[in-house]
Amino acid sequence: MNHPASYEGRRVVVLGLARSGVSVAKVFHQFGAEVVVNDMKSRDLCPEADELTALGISVLCGYHPDDLITEDTALLVKNPGIPYSSSPVQRAEELGVEVITEVEAAYWLSPAPIIGITGSNGKTTTTTWLGEILSAAGLKPIVAGNIGRPLCEAALEATPDQWIVAELSSFQLKGTSAFRPHIALLLNIAETHLDYHGDMDDYVNSKAKLFDNQTEDDIAIINWDDPECRALSEFLVAELVPFSLYEKLESGIYIDPPFERGADSPKAGDEEDSAIVRQIVFRQADGVETKILPVSELGIPGVHNAANALAAIAASIAAGVALEQLIAPLREFKAVEHRLEFVREVNGVKYYNDSKATNAVATTIAVKSFNAPIVLIAGGLDRGSDYMELEPLFREKLKALVAFGQTSEKLSRVAELAGLAKIEIVEPSDDAEAVLKQAVKQAAAIAEPGDVVLLSPACASWDMFASYEQRGRIFKDSAHTL
Repeated sequence: MNHPASYEGRRVVVLGLARSGVSVAKVFHQFGAEVVVNDMKSRDLCPEADELTALGISVLCGYHPDDLITEDTALLVKNPGIPYSSSPVQRAEELGVEVITEVEAAYWLSPAPIIGITGSNGKTTTTTWLGEILSAAGLKPIVAGNIGRPLCEAALEATPDQWIVAELSSFQLKGTSAFRPHIALLLNIAETHLDYHGDMDDYVNSKAKLFDNQTEDDIAIINWDDPECRALSEFLVAELVPFSLYEKLESGIYIDPPFERGADSPKAGDEEDSAIVRQIVFRQADGVETKILPVSELGIPGVHNAANALAAIAASIAAGVALEQLIAPLREFKAVEHRLEFVREVNGVKYYNDSKATNAVATTIAVKSFNAPIVLIAGGLDRGSDYMELEPLFREKLKALVAFGQTSEKLSRVAELAGLAKIEIVEPSDDAEAVLKQAVKQAAAIAEPGDVVLLSPACASWDMFASYEQRGRIFKDSAHTL
């Protein structure tokens, strides 16, 4: 696509409402396009429709009209979560109509440089942390994208002296063509979202689109510990800045002395030998090393969060933050909502909300962040996985499992194979809130003083909830009403 202004007087179809759909529809309408918005949900479930209709935008709800995509359609902007197998998308491809996501439109709009962050896990924490570091340094970042705020909205607000810090999913990146972040971060790659992508090749290729249009003037930040990420570095044109927990690098951001692979201490830097002080080190291409701060002083625990910190530091330095400006926000940052978020302690039992854990790797990271006995609440959308990779984790780390949602039987089977003595399945119901509240009650009945009750579902939320945020908030409400 070109700048939205080039679509003046031309038909643009926006597929899917929600915040990003509303934002991008307004953008094209503002630039004079003939905008049609379509959503399969009924009109009463589309509260955003009235706002767009009042602006003169055509909104069609409840079905996909046969004539939605025509030969006169200049562009289809689809909600990232809508699969490419959807009939309007298929029709657009048949007619040669370009299909994009809102990210592409935002790129054309933005006068500000973009920092793009993607990865299977850690995106929200890294994006939020980076935003706080840049803000503390006076660089006026706008944090947007998959983290909640539509990118088009941020792009319209931005000025050339700001940064847009964008959390980006594989769904969003797959629908880009010219998108070019000045600084691009790839945190990690794990097997997930295969129901959408079909296979790992498509998933990895979608993530890799983050780097496709970068030039020698841009910067690519790569997790050097992840084999998939490292393999992609061979194809980069941009300047490579690697980060590593486990290896001293010739240049980049690393830990000295490095962590041992498989480290899962409850607090990053909480080593068995207290004499060891692991430092975060920035090494420039000319070999000059600067110690930034000890890992133990980071504001949030976990080896995985040390990796998130390294990525945020690398991006901050690339954006012009002075090294001394890093210290305070690295120390003061606290966990983001729904990511290992402490909720409360009741009768000696601590409750943690990790609703953002929508795959098995994220749940593994969360569980390994605790030394206390864990009663795990897990389950959600069934994407076809058997979850057998969780069996060693369940055997070694869990006290009990409370399973709910479409994957409850699968997760319970894994728990049985792991030899868990306490396994409970919450009875299904059309009332999703009641199901999760019951799960919390059942977990509370099992837990004893000193235990942790952890919501870390290992699954997406869409079988029962509108979002992982809704799932997490219900969990917190449930814990607060025990």
